[in-house]
Amino acid sequence: MSASIIQPVRGMNDVLPTEIGRWQFLERVVRELLHAYGYDEMRVPVVEQTDLFKRAIGEYTDVVEKEMYSFEDKGGERLTLRPEATAGIVRATISNGMLRGARHKLWCVGPMFRHEKPQKGRFRQFHQVDVEAIGFAGPDIDAELIALTAQLWRRLGISRVALQINSLGTAEARRAYRAQLTDYFRAHHAALDEDSQRRLEGNPLRILDSKNPAMQSIIAHAPSLPDHLDAESREHFAALRAALDALGIAYQVNPRLVRGLDYYSRTVFEWVTDALGAQDAVCSGGRYDGLIAQLGGEPTPAIGFAMGVERVVALLEQTGTAPATVGADVYVVAQGDAAVRAALVLADRVREAEPARRVELNLGGGNFKAQFRRADRSGAAIALVLGEDELARGVVQLKSLRDESAAAIEISLATAGQAVANWFKERVR
Repeated sequence: MSASIIQPVRGMNDVLPTEIGRWQFLERVVRELLHAYGYDEMRVPVVEQTDLFKRAIGEYTDVVEKEMYSFEDKGGERLTLRPEATAGIVRATISNGMLRGARHKLWCVGPMFRHEKPQKGRFRQFHQVDVEAIGFAGPDIDAELIALTAQLWRRLGISRVALQINSLGTAEARRAYRAQLTDYFRAHHAALDEDSQRRLEGNPLRILDSKNPAMQSIIAHAPSLPDHLDAESREHFAALRAALDALGIAYQVNPRLVRGLDYYSRTVFEWVTDALGAQDAVCSGGRYDGLIAQLGGEPTPAIGFAMGVERVVALLEQTGTAPATVGADVYVVAQGDAAVRAALVLADRVREAEPARRVELNLGGGNFKAQFRRADRSGAAIALVLGEDELARGVVQLKSLRDESAAAIEISLATAGQAVANWFKERVR
């Protein structure tokens, strides 16, 4: 009797070689863009103390109440698989003594975990690019960070995204607004759904995030947060809008945009799309000026965003701007025992001369016809053909696999690496 097949954990998906090309394209563009804007990569643990997320995200958020993967380890510590990266990066800056008046532009990429209902665009293990600017107080960094995201969409060739912005004001202004909001929703308590009734005493602002159609009329008539902003936050928000106007970045002010995590203050923003069904947010962020002090660090202003990798990859699939698979550049065809041994050396010489190129060597034998079928399936631009006759004369044939009208050319076996490099250089100028 054969053993049963072990299936993946629900909501935790494999990324296969037939899909990885878009992921690698996205990661390469992100890495280059963040370098251009002066951000440094860092890496933080996937597991943190549970208390970190309770203190940072908020006790009454869906993430903490319903979605975290938390457990007790063998030493009795309460630990959690990270549901987001900002709290971990902030913890790292504090525990590693990185603050003390310093300013940092930081980013990381990796898996996050939330026990949500799996559906299109929503997974239990998902990946995010997380970008944080720590120690910057003015609206200029808010504008630059949003400009960075706008530049990212241009570089990725993604156009079906729209920017929404709002200001949550200071903690003091938000407390006064929260009191009015609580009174308003209490007056409509019977009409609130179960989630909203639960949020009412803990975090009434989260009711504004409700997607329940039956709640929309009540929410539409609720007190508006922008009407309760303090003067300094209004000035900050006006400066941000002026900067976005100067940059030519279109946006919509959405007074109901409150974000799902408690640590946000003042500027919040989301890039949304109509191309992915109900899961419309692809990049979300905002300012969290009080979080670092809340976690025990020196009072330090900060702003950041997280971008959902799976959702952006889905947009890339729709636009067709990135290949799904990663193909070869060069395929080495060899026939005869001595030629096969020489081909091993030849392939390494080409890799040394062109380290960014993918060079695949035919393995497992086969006649020339079978090998050329493999070469064609590999996606390679050229084949290097080495038989006993070529080996005896110290040459190798360079044959284009994508231009049937191009004749094969003979190049020296000893200098084949440089010849291949020259071939690619001439065609990318």
